[in-house]
Amino acid sequence: MGKRVALVLAGCGVFDGSEVHEASAVLVHLSRAGAEVKIFAPNIEQMHVVDHLKGSPSDEKRNVLVESARLARGNIQDLAELKVGEFDAVVFPGGFGVAKNLCSWAVDGKDCTVNELVKSTLEGFHNAKKPIGLCCISPVLAAKIFPGCEVTVGYNKNVDGRFPDFETASAIEELGCKHVCKGVNEAHVDSIHKIVSTCAFMCKAPLHEIFDGIGAMVGEVMRLA
Repeated sequence: MGKRVALVLAGCGVFDGSEVHEASAVLVHLSRAGAEVKIFAPNIEQMHVVDHLKGSPSDEKRNVLVESARLARGNIQDLAELKVGEFDAVVFPGGFGVAKNLCSWAVDGKDCTVNELVKSTLEGFHNAKKPIGLCCISPVLAAKIFPGCEVTVGYNKNVDGRFPDFETASAIEELGCKHVCKGVNEAHVDSIHKIVSTCAFMCKAPLHEIFDGIGAMVGEVMRLA
């Protein structure tokens, strides 16, 4: 039997939910590794809804679980139903939904609060010494919950204009964590905390490079599981 992996989503769409390409890449790499995957999302209202064509907020209201079901092809469960004992690892793709729905980083930065269910899920895997995989902006969840952990969101400088959100690295360090600079096709492994991270779309890079970086992250998560 393959490793059992929980995938936690934050909606559907880069600007207000999970980044679609990242979520898909995670699923492809997990499938290739023979993992048994179950998908979860919190049953909460989104912070707001963004019209992805216009790039601006709309007056709609949407539910994170309902929207995440689009990515899961309907096969999804409420995060409240996740039992850590039934899984070997957990993975969080990125997207603004992580910073808006799973926590308030998009508004409050390093002073953000993390959704209690998301926090307890991460703490559960951490306490059980089971690996946690994080893409894009989702490493800020670990930085907020686990002081002293090591993560990457790419580089701490806007190298060649490819890392426009480089200031996230310094915010992570201000939380008492170590930011490790890594390229888009790489992953960083914090072997003590069993946290594996990759920058994904925090880097302006071709899609195949982001796909490869997520593959490196998934590979390390599976190795640790």
